[in-house]
Amino acid sequence: MNARLLIVDDEEIALRNLQHVMEKEGYRVTATQSGAEAVALLGKQGFDVVLTDLRMEGVDGMDVLKKSRELQPGVEVILITGYATAESAVQALKHGAFYYIAKPFRLDEVRKVVAEALAKVGLRRENEDLRREVERYRDGEGIITQDVEIQRLLDMARQIAPTDCSVLITGESGTGKELFAKYLHRQSARADGPYTAINCGAFSEQLLTNELFGHEKGAFTGATALKKGLIEVSAGGTLFLDEVTEMALSMQVKLLRVLQEKEVLRVGGTRPVKCDVRVLAATNRDVTEAVKNGSFREDLYFRLNVVNLRIPPLSRRKDDIPLLARHFLAKYASRMQKPVTRISDEVLARLMDYPFPGNVRELENLIERGTAMAQGDVIEVTHLPEAFQKAGGYSLRTIAGRLPTLEEQERTYISRVLEEVKGNQTAAAQILGINRASLWRKLKARREEEPGK
Repeated sequence: MNARLLIVDDEEIALRNLQHVMEKEGYRVTATQSGAEAVALLGKQGFDVVLTDLRMEGVDGMDVLKKSRELQPGVEVILITGYATAESAVQALKHGAFYYIAKPFRLDEVRKVVAEALAKVGLRRENEDLRREVERYRDGEGIITQDVEIQRLLDMARQIAPTDCSVLITGESGTGKELFAKYLHRQSARADGPYTAINCGAFSEQLLTNELFGHEKGAFTGATALKKGLIEVSAGGTLFLDEVTEMALSMQVKLLRVLQEKEVLRVGGTRPVKCDVRVLAATNRDVTEAVKNGSFREDLYFRLNVVNLRIPPLSRRKDDIPLLARHFLAKYASRMQKPVTRISDEVLARLMDYPFPGNVRELENLIERGTAMAQGDVIEVTHLPEAFQKAGGYSLRTIAGRLPTLEEQERTYISRVLEEVKGNQTAAAQILGINRASLWRKLKARREEEPGK
């Protein structure tokens, strides 16, 4: 154990006995009979735990405790006293003492308290190491990656951000398309302006029109006041249209006018309002296919697709999986105030072999659940959803003597999750880390390809 202990007691016999016991435990011990010397030592070298007597001449244990908090905030302090009172115990804990031991004490009790204090120090340091590791790969705008392709896309985003051109961000659900939209906004000259986002697939055509374009007072029943739409509200900033291919054709015509004329006409209005807004759009669909089948206007596609950023799925960014998993672990352990600091090797191995149909969002869901279910400091396989636990044997099953494609892997897992939740698509979508509409589209595509099933 290379833990470093500082023991402070003005009674030499008590000091040497405690020093001997702690050294037998394998700790590196520095011992002193002076509180003043203890404070000086804290200013010169690092310690993990301080055991100090409370009553001493001059600089007492409470002074050592307070100076420890000031000089080494990460050190844990254990106070020992032969004059224990409720008041002194409360004061000690109030000033951050780890524990308060009354004399006479049992050596087993001291050993146990020191071990617990060191465990707390270790957990804190593991969390700090984890945060430092993640920060090494954080670009400063919230995107965590060590993947070469993502870094190339970030370079491209930095180049085009100041140009104010429209950008179409494509990729599967859960890959982080909105993170890139926010990145473009923050890197642009519009960074001080508003950033607003809307999911076009979450509204009916009428509601989406009202949300984007706003309305005049009296435009329809219930329109008791003028309302500015998101396009107008975003003036001077950025508007992000997620799932833009879910927009009705009539809405696409109106959006095209906004992009061409830089003006918006409110519902019920007669005069267009000039609106300087940059539009970023995203979709998880094949836009060229949507243009071919007539569900998306070609002229709007060309207006939006001045630059295309295609975000690769997590299955093609294997190096990011452990990094992101640890980031989510630190995030949820802190939020839930749980001492979970590690992911077991078995879980990491399964994560690396897993196809992740829900991409980064699904990985985050898995780690959030694992953190919530963990009983100690490690996420084990048993802390993950049952469907994931059973997925251990799926990965290399051959089909007609060959390894399955990623698409076939995804279908197998989706089927397994649906079976697990007894066909509940809402529950399945949540486990997969995708929205219900995306799951519905995947199932629809499968039915069209396999009409007999």
